Parts: sequence; C-alpha cells; structure tokens
Amino acid sequence: MLNRLPFNEALRSTVGIPKWSKLLDSSPRSRVWRVRLADRSLVIVKQITDGGDAGADADMRFAREVAGLRLAGRAIGPAVAPAVLATDLPARVMVLEHLDDLGKTDDWMPGYAESLARLHALTGPADAGALPAWSGPTAADAESFLALARALDVPVPSAVLDELTALLDRLDPTPHHALLHGDPCPGNDLRTTDGVRFVDFERASLGNGLVELAYFRIGFPTCWCAMSVTAAPLAEVEDIYRTTWRGLTGGDVPGDLADACAGWLIQGDALVERAHRGTVDQLARVSTEDFEWGYISARERLVHRLGVVADMTRDQDHLHAVGRLSSTLAGRLLECWPRLRPLPAHDTRPWY
Repeated sequence: MLNRLPFNEALRSTVGIPKWSKLLDSSPRSRVWRVRLADRSLVIVKQITDGGDAGADADMRFAREVAGLRLAGRAIGPAVAPAVLATDLPARVMVLEHLDDLGKTDDWMPGYAESLARLHALTGPADAGALPAWSGPTAADAESFLALARALDVPVPSAVLDELTALLDRLDPTPHHALLHGDPCPGNDLRTTDGVRFVDFERASLGNGLVELAYFRIGFPTCWCAMSVTAAPLAEVEDIYRTTWRGLTGGDVPGDLADACAGWLIQGDALVERAHRGTVDQLARVSTEDFEWGYISARERLVHRLGVVADMTRDQDHLHAVGRLSSTLAGRLLECWPRLRPLPAHDTRPWY
C-alpha cells in the first residue's frame, strides 16, 4: 500500500521496532508519519516521493534534506533542526527526532530570527559543495520584470537595465556559504522548549543568509501565507538576526538586504507554489490575470514587494532607478486594480 510505513529491518535494528504509526499531512512530494516505537519513544519517519517529478529529482531532494539536516546538527547549544537518527537511501526514507511543538504564540518572530541566524552561521567556505549553491534570479527574470512594466505602460528609466545586471552579479552565491533552509515558512518552524527548530530541508542550499532574512520585509516569498512585517517588530527581528550572526561569526552579515529584496521582487516563480515554478513566465501573467496562492493573489504579493523595494532604495545609488520604477509600477497596479488588498499582518500567521 502507498501509505504503508516504510520501515525495513535495517531501520528496526538501528532505531527500534515500530508499534504504532499515524500518517500526517504533508506535501505531495513526501509522506510523513509519527511513529511510536516499542520503547514508547516517538520518532518521525519521512519518505521523499516522486510527487509527479522524475525519480532523479526525488533522489536529489532526499540527498539535500539529509545533508542540510546533518549540517544543521552541528549547532552547539539549542538545536536548530531535528536530529537524523537513521536513513534508508534506496527507499528515500529518513527517521528523525520527534519534536514537541508548543504551538501558537503571539510573539513568534524573535525566536525565529535567532534560530535562522544560528542556522545560517553553521557553515563556511570549507563546506563548499556540501549542498548546491542557492539559485537566485536570472537575466531572464530581469527581462520579465521589465516586460511587465512595458505591458502596463510604465516607462522604464534608462538606468534600470544596468542596475539589474549589476544586481544579478551582487547576488551571485559563490562567495557565500551560509546554510540556507530554502523554505523557512510558517509550519516549517516549530517552537520547542529550547527554541525554534526548522524542518523540511528539501531545498537546503549554501548562499547569503540575507536572502532568508529578507523574508520579513518581502512578505515570506516562498510561502502560501504571505505576511507583512513593519515598524518596531521588523526592526527588532532584523537586529536579533544581525546580533546573533555577529556573536557567532565575529563579523557583520555580508551584503545588502535591499539587494536580497530586489532579487525576490524580480523572480516571477516566487508568486506561485513550488509545483508551478519553472513552467511559465509568471510575471507575464500578472498584466492579464490575477491568480491566488493560498488566500493572497499574485498582484497583492507583487504590490507589497514593489513597495518594499521602493522604500529601501529611495536613498541608494546602486538601485535608485529600480526603486523609482518599483514605486511607479506599484501605483499602476493599484490604479488598474484598486481592490487589491495589503498583505495581512504578521500576527495573523497560521498555526498548524
């Protein structure tokens, strides 16, 4: 049966004998069980599945998750991810430490920011090749962004193309080796008695931690539940992240947060869920149709991101023209579709 617990003799001899299991909700790309062993301890069993993809992709996702979790296991002090207890490579099965999630809290972001910084700081240049490099925006993304402006009759300042070309160079992950989760969204962060731990490392990579710190400003771009964080809460979590990073590494976070936010802005695939990424030019769709992911529409996500980039680049030289274009384009979207809603506030985040 498809949902039968995949627990072979090697796992039984390593971890213990399963006595009870419950299939949990998960994405179509995996199956996850909570399992009680004969000694009454609990573990999580996760099997990476094809999910409509070629087997090679499933193998890659399994390898990335296991590698990411094992790198995360380096944390000294409170853990930032569940421990890997055993694996079955042919079946793409991992047995993980069971975590007791404390559930809902109003003040969830400080612990998230601290654990995110601790996760990012666990790797360095010596780990190059342990995971794929982060995959950011491309020249095709930049051109799609400019094409959207033209489709909406928004003039494109002459300096924008040069600024976007330079942006892509600055976002090159090669010089950076932070351990990136890949999808640090609500539901993938569990509150435990000793801090936040992240789960679901299928998209783990190495790159600049700012691309995930940017989630707070840019509206959680890989998440169905986009949210807005502003004012004092935003300043607090960014300060926690930077202070934690500095304490662990001895230096400031490299790079420019505005660059990271602009990178998310021009990626059309960050408007849709993973199953639809890489299929069509999502930014090209925005001028003719709106489409929802979760309860937020693509145009609503885009207006938020445009506003963020416009605000962050107003006094910058290297993205000044991009910022002016972003401000004008946000205004045009709201002029054409005045019923677009702002993103919900961070205190509306869903809990699982």
